[in-house]
Amino acid sequence: MTTPQPGEPVRVLELRSVFGTGGGPEKTILLGAAGADRARVRVTVCYIRDVRDATFHIDARARELGVEYVEATERHSLDWRVWGQLKAIVARYGIHLVHSHEYKTDALAWLLGRRLGVRILSTAHGWTGHSGRERHLYYPLNKRMLAHFPAVVAVSEEIKRELLRHGAPAGRVHVFHNGIDPSRFRREASRVATERARVGLPPSAVVIGAVGRLAPQKRYDLLIEAFAALVERHRDAYLVIAGEGPERRALETLIARLGLDGKCRLLGQMGDVPGLHHALDLFVQSSEYEGTPNVVLEAMALETPVIATDVGGTAEICLPGVHGVIVPSGSSEVLRQAMESALADPVGRTARVRAARAHIEGVLSFERRLRRLEHLYERLVRDEVR
Repeated sequence: MTTPQPGEPVRVLELRSVFGTGGGPEKTILLGAAGADRARVRVTVCYIRDVRDATFHIDARARELGVEYVEATERHSLDWRVWGQLKAIVARYGIHLVHSHEYKTDALAWLLGRRLGVRILSTAHGWTGHSGRERHLYYPLNKRMLAHFPAVVAVSEEIKRELLRHGAPAGRVHVFHNGIDPSRFRREASRVATERARVGLPPSAVVIGAVGRLAPQKRYDLLIEAFAALVERHRDAYLVIAGEGPERRALETLIARLGLDGKCRLLGQMGDVPGLHHALDLFVQSSEYEGTPNVVLEAMALETPVIATDVGGTAEICLPGVHGVIVPSGSSEVLRQAMESALADPVGRTARVRAARAHIEGVLSFERRLRRLEHLYERLVRDEVR
């Protein structure tokens, strides 16, 4: 096995496969690589990129952050040529540890560990796909495989419990909630009017927003239905959803059917999510399942009042009634009631957003999480984690 010499930093390969723009894990991976303590850890980010993917732009984001970045390319999801590319990358960069992030790269990391002697670590972000093949084949196999990893980072206690249920030893599963850099997410009252104008909203509007991929598990259909009932009593209310994905056409059809054209807007992929938050009075997460959602962390940091469903690690990072309003998933009526109550309670909203910001600056800071992860890297490559 390859082990760094005394005083030499641990060389880590962050390995991820994604089609399209990605999501929360991309922020964690890229910002972690950019913020690494280079005296302790040197990070190379590697994405497996499908040559047919016209929307992939993670390479550009990596360049903007000054991250050491490399790609393995594939013609399809089972392209055997990826294996040779990864072996060459491990050798070229002198990698000591491969850190994988989903079932495909978990399997590749396992093979690299067996064949090349590198250490391996996976972060389990959650199993959020919705295809039958994923739910009934890939995810069960992945959970059993992770039970044999020397260490797994779970982004929520719920994910840890699922891994333990599939045989992972408790001492090998480490819960690291996602974190956020509070210095990069700070609300400025002077930006409200400008940001509302940027997305075509009047200054006096009541603006409810959501951010995330337009995918089935986000249940934006329920949020739109809840808003349709809310707007009957709040004629000055607007709903904006930032993100792109396969559900766009279905959501556009729903918006038209409910007569919400002009009141409910799909904004597409937005580069400046913090800017959008300055336009919002409420942030709503309506998902039916999550890992630990970065979008909720961003809302908390930007002091946007949060309403979120109690899925994944959401209620672990955003304590119910303390940092936000947490509700059961799966009901448009529950979402409507929560939005109505929050809009009618400005004192409660103010108390929660202040508590949420303080929580971000302390327990949920990205730097704190990153230093813990670097410590785990060092323990792994020196055989202190078994």
